This record gives sequence, C-alpha cells and structure tokens, in this order.
Amino acid sequence: MNIQIGCCGFPVSRPEYYQTFPVVELQNTFYQLPKAETARRWREDAPDTLEFTLKAWQVITHPPSSPTYRRMSDRVRRQVGDAAGFFQPSATVREAWERTAEIARILQAKVIVFQCPPGFQESEAHRDNLYQFFQRIPGSDFHLVIEFRAAWQPATIKTLCADLHLSHCVDPFKEDPVCGNITYLRLHGSPPGKAMYRYQYTDADLQSLQQKVKQYSQSGKPIYCLFNNLSMWNDARRFKQLLESDP
Repeated sequence: MNIQIGCCGFPVSRPEYYQTFPVVELQNTFYQLPKAETARRWREDAPDTLEFTLKAWQVITHPPSSPTYRRMSDRVRRQVGDAAGFFQPSATVREAWERTAEIARILQAKVIVFQCPPGFQESEAHRDNLYQFFQRIPGSDFHLVIEFRAAWQPATIKTLCADLHLSHCVDPFKEDPVCGNITYLRLHGSPPGKAMYRYQYTDADLQSLQQKVKQYSQSGKPIYCLFNNLSMWNDARRFKQLLESDP
C-alpha cells in the first residue's frame, strides 16, 4: 500500500517529528507565506526523505473578511487589499499563486492544498472562478488538491476535478473522495467527519480508517493521510503502528 501518514503542522519538535513521519502538511503557509530564505532553511534542515505538502496562501481562497486574516501581519494585509479570495480573477490572487508556487518549489513539495472557506458555496460564479483560476496556472509541477468546506454536489466536484486536473480532499469519516490522481485525506476530528478537534480517535475509529484506506489503495493511487486534531501526534502514530502490524 502506497500511503504516507503524518500531521497537519508540527505537534512536537521538528527533529522528533522527522524521526517518526515521512510527510508533514505545512499550515503557516496558509496564514502568511514565509520568505524564500526561510523556506530554503526548512528544506535544508529536514531529511531528504521528508516530504512537505502545504496549504495554499489564504489570499487565493479566503476573502479579507475571514477571521483567519488576523494571523497575517498588518503590513501584508494592507498590501493584499480587497481583491482577494474565492479564486477571483484578480492580479492579487494571481500573485498569491505565484508566491505560493515559489515556496512550494523551494520546499520541493509535490502537493498543494487549496482549502475553501465555508462561504465558498456552489454557484455559477464560484465555478467560473475555479475554471478561470486553474486553467491559467501551470500546475504540472504539483498535485493540486481542493478541499470544499461547503456542500458541493459530488457530480460537480467530479467534473471540476476531471476538467481542471484536481484531486478531491476529504475527511474519510465524512465522505469518500470522488476523483483525483492522488487520495488526500485530512482528519479533523469526531466521526462522522465533524470538525471536533479535541476528539481523540478510538481504536475502533482507526480500524475503520484502516479498512477505508485499504479500499482506496485498490485504485493504485498514492494516499496521503494527515491528522489535524489536537491529539494528532498520538493518533497518527497509533494509526501508523496499526498499518505496520497488518500482515
């Protein structure tokens, strides 16, 4: 089974993390992109075998009214202005993509995750934004992964992913992915897929997850399984041990 298990962010020191998991999803790239030299240092300090994935900068996906902008410096927030978020066809969003891609290349990242806000609901305008954005960016260097946090129809998602070469990111306790060249799972908390970050997965939960990834693995696609709850460090290690003990 071709599966990479890890965490969303670093729940422990980086050296300890690197000894345990082969992949990490960087979270701080979503709030504010690091300087190029900072990203270069991250890459140099990590083992060659460590794979970084990263969340795309929120300027692409989230409007300035989002509370997540509070974690952006005042200087950068002023530079961003109002023409941000929802993949809109603006120079601000295009520049945010170019800067995200630059950091991804420095990190030698294969996967970039676009996490949509709950307000990005299914509509003709939002579909048009997605087509204009992804058709204009050279995405061949990366696996581009999209996570919808509003209720989009599976048929719509399947069409979008096929047309735009995207992979559908899901919490497997909530839904199954409908398309993509890779299977990218983000586990946010309590089954059935509720974002209850304080929840600790039970042995039964992890056994259920084991069966799901076995099912997904039949496609032959690489699987990324990233834990994103407060007990992610323990839960991800337990799941890793469970898979390793499976004959």
